[in-house]
Amino acid sequence: MLADMAPIELAGRLGLALAMAIFIGLAFEEIYKRDEGTSPGGIRTFPTLALVGSVLFLLDPKSLLPFVIGIPAIAAWLYAHIRSAPADVGHHRSLMIPTTNLLAYSLGPIAIVQPPWIVVSASVAAVLLLESREPLHELVRTVAPEEVFTLGKFLILVGLVLPLVPNQPIVSWTPITPLQVWLALVAISTLSYVSYLLQRYVPKTGSLLPAVLGGVYSSTVTTVALARQQKQTGVPNSRLSAGIVTATTIMYLRIGLVVAIFDAQLALLLLPALLSLFFVGCMLAAWQWYRPAADRPTAALPVKNPLQLETAVTFAAMFVIISLASAWVRANYGQTGVFSLAAIAGVTDIDPFVLSLAQGSIAGMSPHALAAAILIAAASNNALKALYAVLFGGIKACRGPATMLLCLAVLGLAVAASYLR
Repeated sequence: MLADMAPIELAGRLGLALAMAIFIGLAFEEIYKRDEGTSPGGIRTFPTLALVGSVLFLLDPKSLLPFVIGIPAIAAWLYAHIRSAPADVGHHRSLMIPTTNLLAYSLGPIAIVQPPWIVVSASVAAVLLLESREPLHELVRTVAPEEVFTLGKFLILVGLVLPLVPNQPIVSWTPITPLQVWLALVAISTLSYVSYLLQRYVPKTGSLLPAVLGGVYSSTVTTVALARQQKQTGVPNSRLSAGIVTATTIMYLRIGLVVAIFDAQLALLLLPALLSLFFVGCMLAAWQWYRPAADRPTAALPVKNPLQLETAVTFAAMFVIISLASAWVRANYGQTGVFSLAAIAGVTDIDPFVLSLAQGSIAGMSPHALAAAILIAAASNNALKALYAVLFGGIKACRGPATMLLCLAVLGLAVAASYLR
């Protein structure tokens, strides 16, 4: 490669290495030499190290012996420098200092043998890590230890188990494969997990954001939680009422997103209906928000980790059962039976039913009929949430939002009927 490289190109690559070393040195000086200037490295040292690494690499680019010998020499220099520093200087105990020096030493060879974007990316990443020292340390203090375990479980679901799940039907009487079941679980878990993180770590005081995030997580759970707060206040609260309606309004966007992941054409067919219901829900929520009512401070919504083993197993089991039931009902009772099953699924959890339809568990139904079934399930779920609002919040406090949810349910059934004409 070096034999074919023109001198002007080699000079340009060395210049890039020097520029990136200076870039890293600027960030290093600001972080590690702001209070005291004895840390090894900086805006002069890093370009020098980049030049030394480049020269040693060019001396023998095949065996790399001079460059390799330079690594322990630099490591010994860093060790001696750090050991000689006063014990009360905490900066010298940071592994970032020798690591950044060794990165600067390697910039020259990287720039010579690799595409320019690699050395630029490595330099930018190093600067971002240097500049974000305090925010990252603050993040460590903020994030609870169990959150790391939760993230590990999420990565196991997505990165470890998903690639190993087979994509062939296990039984002949359903086209659903184990991969489809796990994809459904991953899709719902991802939405719920993102909502969970936002609910836990994003400031939400004095806005509808808790209801919005709750609608992404579970509009039913959010409705029950807000209804209970309504009951505690004893009088109608406009923010709580608007939050109940908002959670269901967000559900329409959630349904559209979940369907789009597995069936883009069905999602496009549903899009006008879902957007119409979403905008109507927004207007109803705004009406509840601006209604004159006795407002009191609202408590935070309960936030629960969605990545629990029993939750995953329950969802997967419900998905399989509903998929099998949908195929059986379709074969024995036709399209009307599927619509009845949609109404029943709406009073439990509509996600498994919606996902089973989006993944093609029912053969022989037109896209319009599938869209109508999804809307029927959503309408049934809205009626259930209206009942929950009254049961957990009381008729006096939750009569308004319950009525709004029933209006959305009726409108959803009307829209579903329009798909069957």
